[in-house]
Amino acid sequence: MSLAGLRNLFIITHEFFPKRGGIATVTEEIAQAAFEIGYQVEVWAQRTTLPHEKSWPYVVRRLPGNGTHNLMCRLKTISWLIRERGRLREAIVYVPEPGPMLALMALLPARGLMPRHLVLTFHGSEILRFHADPATRWLTRRLLRHSCRVSTLTHHVKALLLQRFPEAASKTVLTPGALRSGFGASPQNPRAGTGDRKLVVLTVGRLHPRKGQLLTLQALKALPPDLADRCEYWIAGSTSKPDYERRLREAAALPGLAVRFLGDVPDAALDGLYAQADVFALTSIDHGHSVEGFGLVYLEASAHGLPVVAHRVGGVAEAVVDGETGFLISPDDPAALTEALGKLLTDAPLRHRMGDAGRAWARRTTWTHAATALFTDDAHNNAPDRPVAAP
Repeated sequence: MSLAGLRNLFIITHEFFPKRGGIATVTEEIAQAAFEIGYQVEVWAQRTTLPHEKSWPYVVRRLPGNGTHNLMCRLKTISWLIRERGRLREAIVYVPEPGPMLALMALLPARGLMPRHLVLTFHGSEILRFHADPATRWLTRRLLRHSCRVSTLTHHVKALLLQRFPEAASKTVLTPGALRSGFGASPQNPRAGTGDRKLVVLTVGRLHPRKGQLLTLQALKALPPDLADRCEYWIAGSTSKPDYERRLREAAALPGLAVRFLGDVPDAALDGLYAQADVFALTSIDHGHSVEGFGLVYLEASAHGLPVVAHRVGGVAEAVVDGETGFLISPDDPAALTEALGKLLTDAPLRHRMGDAGRAWARRTTWTHAATALFTDDAHNNAPDRPVAAP
């Protein structure tokens, strides 16, 4: 179905400010980019306890649900969708995450309640979860058939989607991730890493087994003692798995490496952390149905001139260019992870070369490109070429 002539855009999400994370960033950036290219944007987002709403250039309405994706939250979203169905029928409705997708699935039997111009974005993990349950698998297939356009941020997630749900093949476009608006980058000066200053390895990501902080920590502790003594490992991120954090802190307390837990660092303060670091490491792994579909944080680290060390999983190979902006390591090879970290920590010219390459790489696309692919009829995928691992 054509999207030509439609200028009203409703974005329905449970992942929006003040929530943080990759999907929340995608949602906010797509809303901003769509507004800037001329769409009348209205975001329906999860309820917030903040006393005052942030100032937005477009309309933001808060849904009655709390964004937990539980049954009560879903029912409240369904009620809102039914109440506003008249407005939704004559506009583009964009759903960038799984919570509202589940609510829309409940409306599928009553076709008159469904938006006519539906656009969806999939990130990876929800594809596996939806496919694992027979009822949700069937409903997802119906939702995909009803949609006008579907997007993924990476070739890897697109291949995963089409493998599980081939119904999306004729309508899927790539909308590669980009740097967030107002992104600040550190100065171009090389980091010294000499004298009394310790070399800093930084990880930014919630404390969760999938993010692999424990694997990075273990790899750093396996460095030669004289090198490990010259390093610090900084871990920034909120706690999402208390048992995992406890294991991390117990491992960090063992001798051989200085480790700092920085907690949930606001976006405004992250620039300062990147500026103090020498190497960025985020060694994600597949964890059940949870996969790393892309990883916007890799782009941010590269834009700050940091070489990146990561595992070759999911869509990470589309955020990190192996041998150019960093190193991609098999998650089954801890010795290779230690070797890659050691190589960067002992070779300042290599760090600077990879950091310079990363600065250019991180700015190869914009959210305007993504919004154009999502909402215009010129949906030909003009995403920049990027090296990818075989699906």
